[in-house]
Amino acid sequence: MRLLQTALAVLAVPVMAALVVAGGHAVKGHESAVTVDQIDPIADALPTGDNTLSASDAAQEPATSAIPAPAAPQPPKPAAHSRAIDPDVVAPPDLSDNELERVEPRAPLSDLALAGPPKPPKTKMPSDWNGTKLFQPVATAAGLIESKGYAVAVSGVDVVKADETCSDEGKSWACGARARTAFRAFLRGRAVACTVPPEGGRDTITAECHIGNQDIGQWLVENGWARAAQGGPYVEAENKARTARKGIFGPAPKLDGLPAVPAASGPAPVAPDSILPADGGAVTPPTDQPAPAQ
Repeated sequence: MRLLQTALAVLAVPVMAALVVAGGHAVKGHESAVTVDQIDPIADALPTGDNTLSASDAAQEPATSAIPAPAAPQPPKPAAHSRAIDPDVVAPPDLSDNELERVEPRAPLSDLALAGPPKPPKTKMPSDWNGTKLFQPVATAAGLIESKGYAVAVSGVDVVKADETCSDEGKSWACGARARTAFRAFLRGRAVACTVPPEGGRDTITAECHIGNQDIGQWLVENGWARAAQGGPYVEAENKARTARKGIFGPAPKLDGLPAVPAASGPAPVAPDSILPADGGAVTPPTDQPAPAQ
């Protein structure tokens, strides 16, 4: 019995070897595209337990079955805003007045940013500055002062021109010249302080002027030598001067105190044409004197 089994085993070995060789040739002829040593990327991408794929399974699966389908395009996300915006309503935010504060605009970075030419720097006056002293002032009219290259019009008054005339009881008189003379007498030998810059100019400057504690504009109006500007500080002083008939508001000055012009008492002597005698220059000795000695 043992001999029979041994003989069958010996005969079975070559038969199995022949079957293995025949099967290898058949598989090689039908599945020539599959190689054992080639690494298949599709087989690596399949979700299998051991991440492997046999040659027969690779032949049955199509080549594009493992390629994922492209994802459908998604709509763009809307931009995020800090607060809700209603496109149909445009309104400022609801803020109370206490939360708003107005601030001054910042200064320009340079003068080139300005629309016009740069302005000259302002001269800063000291805290105890009371004006510029004008020495030896000259009154060109009642209310106009010239000194040190300045031409100053006293503020708050209407200047009385030097050629102005006033009428009194139908008679005209030179009130402008009279007012200028009175103003010159008031300024003579005194220094005037006016609120003008330290450097003078060509234009007339309207400014307040004082002599000590005396306001020059007040003095001119209250004495009737100038009229108060409309809406100025000297309107009440002008009303008092008109009531008192002072200065240009009063009568013409009286000339009775001046000495009268002497009247002619006869024909005036005629001056001789020559101081030489009429006989041509001969000198006649006096008759009462003795003749000179021989």
